Amino acid sequence: MNEAKGGGDALIDIEVAAALPDQQWLIEAQVLPGTTVGEALRQLDIAERFAGFEVDLSRLGIFGQRCQVDRVLQAGDRIELYRPLHADPKTIRRDLAKLEKERKAAQGKP
Repeated sequence: MNEAKGGGDALIDIEVAAALPDQQWLIEAQVLPGTTVGEALRQLDIAERFAGFEVDLSRLGIFGQRCQVDRVLQAGDRIELYRPLHADPKTIRRDLAKLEKERKAAQGKP
């Protein structure tokens, strides 16, 4: 286990992940126990490291579960930065269902 400089607190391992359609980032890091998501993102200068990715602190998660910036990290956590949705998922499903219905009608299927 690693020791923090000047202290006896063991560091914990975390990851930070983000992705664009054509690029992805994964950073492995170590932080002090008790570090929050927001503190870790600031300490790691994520906005600078993930150039081109719009970091929005209201769109965060840990292993697929939404979280807030004040969540305290646990060893092994992976902070995930989510992109904004460009289309409403309900609208997409509705449009796809409509297209499928039209396709079946064009083929003469019920």
